[in-house]
Amino acid sequence: MAMQQALAAQEVVVEKDGVKVVMSGDQKVKEISVQGISNQILNDVVNEAIRKSQELAAKKLQEMSGGLGGLMGAMGGGNQQ
Repeated sequence: MAMQQALAAQEVVVEKDGVKVVMSGDQKVKEISVQGISNQILNDVVNEAIRKSQELAAKKLQEMSGGLGGLMGAMGGGNQQ
């Protein structure tokens, strides 16, 4: 929890060709601006996309680790008498 709070307090700023993105260390978009004009709707949409991709990654990781756990359990179960 402390690490998550520490990450949230950090900022990454990337500027290129008139586009600026400010993101917190815990991967939340704080600001997107194009030629100095910010758009909160764009921020919200990008944050939702990031959240959904993180949920997908967590689900896939859980499926993979569950599959490995089942495999390891089956392997361990075969060796036990």
